[in-house]
Amino acid sequence: MANTKPIRRGHLISPFGIGALVDFRNGEVLMTAGLDEWPLSSDKSPLDWLIREERLEQRLGVSHFRLPPEYRERGRGIEHPEKHIPFVRFPRWHYCPRSGVMEKLRLGEERKLCECRSCAKLPKKKRPYLVQSPYVAVCEKGHIEDFPFMQWVHREKPPDYDNCKLTWPTGHLYSGRFVGNIRCSCGQEASLKDICSFSSDKGGALNWIKYTCRGSMPWLGVEKGECGEHLRVVQRDSSNVYFPKTTSSIYIPFQGNMMTAEKIGRLIEKRKIWDELTRNLDDGKYVNKSICDMFARMESVDPEELRAAAQRKLDGIAELVTKPRYLDEELRHQEYEVLRSGKSEGTPELKIEPRDPTECISPLSDLLDGVFLVRKLRETRVFTGFSRLHPPEDADSSLPPISDDELDWMPAIRHYGEGIFLEFNKKELDAWSKRSDVVERVKSLLMHVRDRDRPSVSPKFMLLHTFAHVLIRQLSYDCGYGSASLRERVYCEEENLEKPMQGVLVYTSSGDSEGSLGGLVRRGEPALLSSTISKAMIEASWCSSDPVCIESGHRGDSGANMAACHSCVLLPETSCEKGNRFLDRALLIGKPENLEMGFFSSFLYK
Repeated sequence: MANTKPIRRGHLISPFGIGALVDFRNGEVLMTAGLDEWPLSSDKSPLDWLIREERLEQRLGVSHFRLPPEYRERGRGIEHPEKHIPFVRFPRWHYCPRSGVMEKLRLGEERKLCECRSCAKLPKKKRPYLVQSPYVAVCEKGHIEDFPFMQWVHREKPPDYDNCKLTWPTGHLYSGRFVGNIRCSCGQEASLKDICSFSSDKGGALNWIKYTCRGSMPWLGVEKGECGEHLRVVQRDSSNVYFPKTTSSIYIPFQGNMMTAEKIGRLIEKRKIWDELTRNLDDGKYVNKSICDMFARMESVDPEELRAAAQRKLDGIAELVTKPRYLDEELRHQEYEVLRSGKSEGTPELKIEPRDPTECISPLSDLLDGVFLVRKLRETRVFTGFSRLHPPEDADSSLPPISDDELDWMPAIRHYGEGIFLEFNKKELDAWSKRSDVVERVKSLLMHVRDRDRPSVSPKFMLLHTFAHVLIRQLSYDCGYGSASLRERVYCEEENLEKPMQGVLVYTSSGDSEGSLGGLVRRGEPALLSSTISKAMIEASWCSSDPVCIESGHRGDSGANMAACHSCVLLPETSCEKGNRFLDRALLIGKPENLEMGFFSSFLYK
């Protein structure tokens, strides 16, 4: 039997992870259920669902990752057939599209035909399905619940829940406008006007009736809890109802000096062999010699080389435990060092080719220290949580739970692709970031940003981030990829100043094991790269919204952008690590009255 509500595996990581509202083709809206309700959640993972990425496992404190289950029809040799991702019904309030009669269904109830008086007279084949309410109520802690229509209508007199029946404003059922009066059979009614108004100090419309958040988490089956925060009423398809939080890493070998032969590198990447090599460690931290000798004989490799490679990988994993403060930054710094080394021998899933940056046109060649073609890479992307109303931050630990039980795994997806890695000239970048006009411009922006966003933002980061955006926009024209198919990865130190980074990786990734076709990598050749960056800077120097755009400040979510809009810099949300925040093209090309402020001014206005 075919799956009647199909959804792609990758979409269950982002944008339709746990707690998200998913619009299906039949007009039905459901919410992805918690992780403990997923198939085999408490059992051992099937091998074809298993994903191992030791660096990310250490970072997130889990034993492994799993692919979301795929639906398989029953048949000979088919394992785990007909496994569905569970959903719950939300919003629960529904109304009849003919009469407006409202009904509240259960979380686990199937889609229902209307049975009101008007529809009961119709043949069953002609009866309409109930339509879900367009409104939900959300709090900043991630809780979500149905708009309390009963309490909203019965402000003066409590309702009789057994007999009171609500009616949706019938005059607007087909107009596309959800305004009017909700009426009750007891005679009371209330308008829907201004229900979405909200003030961070005074709360929103629900504060008028003293209704606060009850801690509802329908994805876990929890309809009441403890919270008390202000509730904000939004339409269910609003972009701020759900922000998935994902963590990703680019595969790199732990043998950082690339001393391992390719055959041995492939050997220790095999899950079963690695598990055996690390099962009985000597003194709890050294690879067992006899086990290494056994596998070396089986695979016809040098036992000492195998043991040394396995030990280097094991030491690399253990090293992460000693650096909890800079753990996220350390993970990215390991990637940065491998990418800038340009070496990938013995690493079957990472292929890097360096190019001479001096072959780029002058003065661009003076601004770059390295150009690297990443012909093959593997990215593991993990769903770790979500937030509502505001995008989650990297260090945000107050996200709502995604499971009732303590599970030792998280859902993930693995992608293969290609990319271009650029390393900037540290001396030039440090000199530019200390300019007084640059420092003051970024400082003025941060004064208007929420406190929790500030620590990870510097002039250097904003420059690299904005450069990645304009480069992606230009590459989408030059090599044919849609901008949503390209992603950025910015390498910039945030706290650990002892390990500076100044690099940008622009890459594409897909579910195919062979990655993509080389069109992006080709644009990394110095001559073509010079042309691409030149055109990107020319495009960034003028925006169709100028002079409003270049002169504006504190735009976008939380006022975290300056000269950046959809006409010049912004990208699809899936392409950006920071949710299209901390962007300012004036740092690239300067302002009309101060062109020297731009890092690329010497290249653009030569």
